[in-house]
Amino acid sequence: MEKIKGLIDAPFTPFDADGNVDFGPVPEYAAMLHKNGLKGVFINGSSGEGYMLTPEERKSLAEKWLGCVPEGFKVIVHVGSCCLKESVDLAAHAAASGAWGIGAMAPPFPKIGRIEELVKYCEAIAAAAPDLPFYYYHIPAFNGAYLPMLDFLKAVDGRIPNFAGIKYTYESLYEYNQCRLYKDGKFDMLHGQDETLLPSLAQGGAQGGIGGTTNYNGRELTGILEAWERGDLETAREKQNFAQAVINVICNYRGNIVAGKRIMKLIGLDLGRNRVPFRNMTVEEEASMKKELEAIDFFSRCNRF
Repeated sequence: MEKIKGLIDAPFTPFDADGNVDFGPVPEYAAMLHKNGLKGVFINGSSGEGYMLTPEERKSLAEKWLGCVPEGFKVIVHVGSCCLKESVDLAAHAAASGAWGIGAMAPPFPKIGRIEELVKYCEAIAAAAPDLPFYYYHIPAFNGAYLPMLDFLKAVDGRIPNFAGIKYTYESLYEYNQCRLYKDGKFDMLHGQDETLLPSLAQGGAQGGIGGTTNYNGRELTGILEAWERGDLETAREKQNFAQAVINVICNYRGNIVAGKRIMKLIGLDLGRNRVPFRNMTVEEEASMKKELEAIDFFSRCNRF
């Protein structure tokens, strides 16, 4: 099964002034990401407020992205839901619509506390799109599924034929690497924390990742991969430190889903506000964040349209 090389973006979902999904910005959005070095998108995930969209909205967004991405640009559709039947339906729709792959995180309710329950959940979803790569999205801070991922790989191995790997969004680089080493790298381990991209490369063998700050800082993050590949460690370090400086700023304003979406407006693509219960940034907070970004010279290094 093909392993992803390079960075996949987790895009925000555009909303209009009334809070409805706004499909208008998607073509420009896709073109911008491609221009700045991203290799695809992982839509309807946490950055895209996927759990706050209706199934119909999620399907329509998938169709819109699939209809406008450049040739060779991968579209992975997050289909996780608290309702397994809904996830199965979304997976089948993604396959029928031409998605490159699908993925799902563990549901936030009810919390999954055993490997076997997680395997059963993933097994049912993957079976609905048997010809597509299936990725498990490991983000326990969002759903409380603090399960050992090496044990999970051992459990799915040979049981889910189209299981491709894990989008690993957790702090344990040790566990990440142990999963990467499993059976000589059998599964695709996509690094999911932009703040530690370089350590994942240095540990030996990481090739791809899925990021959220790549929406606006993709040039610098792809630059880490490029610098590492040519053996320029100092440049890679500088770019990783810059990426962390950007993340330090957004952490002051409720993180990537809230602050990052507002940054998109500041760089030229207004994607609207977040859905309730997210607490949107105020005008004053936006002005303050802009000053903090200017102080680290963000706007000369951010993504370009």
